[in-house]
Amino acid sequence: MNHPIEERLANLGVVLPDAPSPAANYLPYILSGNQLLIAGQAAVVEGKHQYLGRLGAERSVADGKAAARLAAINVLAQVKAACFGDWTKLTRCLRVCGYLNTTPEFTDHPQVLDGASDFLVAVLGDAGKHVRTVLGATSLRSGTVLVMDAVFEVRTNVNTCF
Repeated sequence: MNHPIEERLANLGVVLPDAPSPAANYLPYILSGNQLLIAGQAAVVEGKHQYLGRLGAERSVADGKAAARLAAINVLAQVKAACFGDWTKLTRCLRVCGYLNTTPEFTDHPQVLDGASDFLVAVLGDAGKHVRTVLGATSLRSGTVLVMDAVFEVRTNVNTCF
């Protein structure tokens, strides 16, 4: 029988991609104690950024929410890789931090990051509820609309190979 996370992903029509490789000299994730830290993920599909530009100028809140959802999909791909595909190791999402490429006048940051938060709760249920921070930036890598990182709690005593 499939794990409930896989079932929820399927019900949402989402197939997790292979975990994206780092864009530079860093690790895509690291385990410290029972905390799994996921490096910044963007709205990337098959190596191509899907949403470029600044929120409040070239991009709308709706674009930002879609980018946040896609970045959250890539975050979960990293979680799955870190857990060697074993969702029973995942306890909960602890924290999400979103960095948005915005104009100085843009103020709808929370609505944009809701795209990621809503997705994580839809997939993980109550275990997807988290604390979060969202910040505006004058630029982000490759001109992408959004980069997000996350921290998860995992069980390190369940057939772990971290």
